[in-house]
Amino acid sequence: MSQPQGPAPDGPLRLWGQALAAAAAGIVAMGAVAAIGLQAAGAGDLPGYAFPHVVAAAVTVAAGGTVALTGNAGDIAQAHAALDAVPLSVTLAGALATAAAFLRPLRHRAVATGRELLARIARTAVCWLVFLLLVALAAHHTFTISVGNDLADRIGAEIGATPTVGFGADVPATLATGLLWLLALLALAFLVSRRAPLPSPLLRPATSLRPPAFAMALVLLTYVAVALITAVVVLITKGHPAQTVAVVFLGLPNLAWLALGIGTGGAWSGHVDKAIGLPVPQVLDHILRTRHGQRTLDLGAVVAQDARGWLLVALAAVVLLTAAFLAAVRSPATTPLWRHATTMAAALAITLLAVGLLTRILAHYGLSLFGVGDLGGNLGGEVVLLPQLPRLLLAGAASGLVTGAAGSLAARRVRHRGEVGERRPPA
Repeated sequence: MSQPQGPAPDGPLRLWGQALAAAAAGIVAMGAVAAIGLQAAGAGDLPGYAFPHVVAAAVTVAAGGTVALTGNAGDIAQAHAALDAVPLSVTLAGALATAAAFLRPLRHRAVATGRELLARIARTAVCWLVFLLLVALAAHHTFTISVGNDLADRIGAEIGATPTVGFGADVPATLATGLLWLLALLALAFLVSRRAPLPSPLLRPATSLRPPAFAMALVLLTYVAVALITAVVVLITKGHPAQTVAVVFLGLPNLAWLALGIGTGGAWSGHVDKAIGLPVPQVLDHILRTRHGQRTLDLGAVVAQDARGWLLVALAAVVLLTAAFLAAVRSPATTPLWRHATTMAAALAITLLAVGLLTRILAHYGLSLFGVGDLGGNLGGEVVLLPQLPRLLLAGAASGLVTGAAGSLAARRVRHRGEVGERRPPA
């Protein structure tokens, strides 16, 4: 009588299919979210069939790539344009889709060899780079800017001063940074997910690293969920459907994670030029709107504009305490309080550092004549928002230390994951 055999190992074709599915899931999710957001923002009306190229550019940037803006208006005038910002809604959609598709075939495994995992990662990286190459090649377009009326446009065409703006992806840089983006994402996916299999030598370090990593992922996703609920309320009560949809599908995490940083004591500095119309909350518009100098965006500035800004502190306290409690419950019962506090402090400091770097904005456009300044009117504008990284690091460390200690104390009466035997007696 033949003995029952376990499931046969996946063949090469199936393994490559899984890698292809993981890479495609991320690119498709990014493209769909970017297309909806850009359509709501009015990019569908851009001349010269630019819309699909703009979507490709948004996906390229969201995946860690580089897109350069260029502009000129012949020999007499010059159009200037620069943009450094990440559409984090697009990034988040791609990250979640790629991680879920990559981990799904491994969900029933407890342990995997390092060689097997590296092979899976390598196959996924190859497929990812092929897709990203195609997207980057599509992220290229040039179109003409109207200076205001038909007569001015005709005169500009006659004298060779018709302004044009173009954009194009830096393909080598995009592939390099896109690969790093994917590798960092997969490393975080293994770190956050309890069910992701790891090689035996990594199981013990993961026991202490996974709880705070899970806590930080929970914090970031909770803030996005709260921001989404807020956006739905704004849509119902105040209208502005196009602007609201554009914010949700392009920059919702940007605003949500700003709220996290501000609520914990962090700060940004910058200004928003009057000529640039961005669908940002009114309080941010009031704080940052100036044509000269820099403004500080922090809790004090928000509360000075709207006393409800204190709610950001309350929200941060509730979310961080909940996350710290769950991290303590997921940790071994023997972990001391000071270790919970310090790991949460380090995890939150690193998280806010990443938030600061991801939410930075540097945007400028303008039109100069004979190299002399912007011509004024609606032809020039600037948006600057830069993180104060030392303050964000300090705020993260302090908030993580306090909430980590409090979460550890709250978890002492709760049975920890993997703990057996009788419950602890009440203190």
